[in-house]
Amino acid sequence: MRKRKLGKSNLEVSAIGFGCMGMSWSYGPPKNKQEMISLLHAAVEGGVTFFDTAEVYGPLLNEELVGEALAPFHGKVVIATKFGWEANANDGGK
Repeated sequence: MRKRKLGKSNLEVSAIGFGCMGMSWSYGPPKNKQEMISLLHAAVEGGVTFFDTAEVYGPLLNEELVGEALAPFHGKVVIATKFGWEANANDGGK
């Protein structure tokens, strides 16, 4: 897997990232948790080191899933998250 440096930092990630949104939000109901954990593990085994999530996906379910799934790879992967969203009753938030 090719690698890329982000910005002017020395942070290096896989050239192919993994967008995690559809695992728990947006494209139908949340997917099976164990299947998604297995999928994330397979991605790491395939060389992916850059994962994208957000607190709004679920809400919060996606970050929890990604964090749990990638915990065994601490220090070997990079998780990007978008933040600043405020949950409220009108959007199904907690």
